Amino acid sequence: MESQNKTMTEIRFEPLAPQHFERIIALGNQVHGDNYLDVASLQDLYLNSFQHGINASLVSLDGDTLIGFRLTIAAKKWKMDKWCSADKWLLPSEQVCYFKCNTVDDAYRGLGIGSKLLSLSIEKARHQGAKAGLAHIWLASPGNSAYKYFSKCGGKLIAEHPGKWRHLSIEEGYCCPVCNDICECVAAEMLLEF
Repeated sequence: MESQNKTMTEIRFEPLAPQHFERIIALGNQVHGDNYLDVASLQDLYLNSFQHGINASLVSLDGDTLIGFRLTIAAKKWKMDKWCSADKWLLPSEQVCYFKCNTVDDAYRGLGIGSKLLSLSIEKARHQGAKAGLAHIWLASPGNSAYKYFSKCGGKLIAEHPGKWRHLSIEEGYCCPVCNDICECVAAEMLLEF
């Protein structure tokens, strides 16, 4: 069956687990660029998705085919960096989870899978004790779709950060699908209150 003919009732959502890693890395690198994810970084993200025994990261599957994933780091388990403007959040950082990424296979976009992954992740993060989630949205996504999607879901722009992923392209070999060499893409720091 073609993905365009799929319905949300045929697609299942599950907590992220190690058996999904290989397929997540393949889809993540296909969508976001080579070396976006690797086993070590994904293992770290997986372990930090848990709080109080609850996993806030999820995958979506069509049969055995992994068609999407949402990586979410639990509040208090992620490190703020210079691209975080915590003084503008109006919430303590201890109450904010981190939305690392939301990725859906091109063939399955437009079916509501990304929104469903986000809503399920928010539900889990709430049970973990979070009151909001922070994301760095890729403003170079085709048609600025990532920003439009996250805004539609309730995300509010906090600040824009040029060169957010530059160090990854220099130090870790990340190959941005937009930039020719060193990634100079701008990230929109966005907060979504629950």
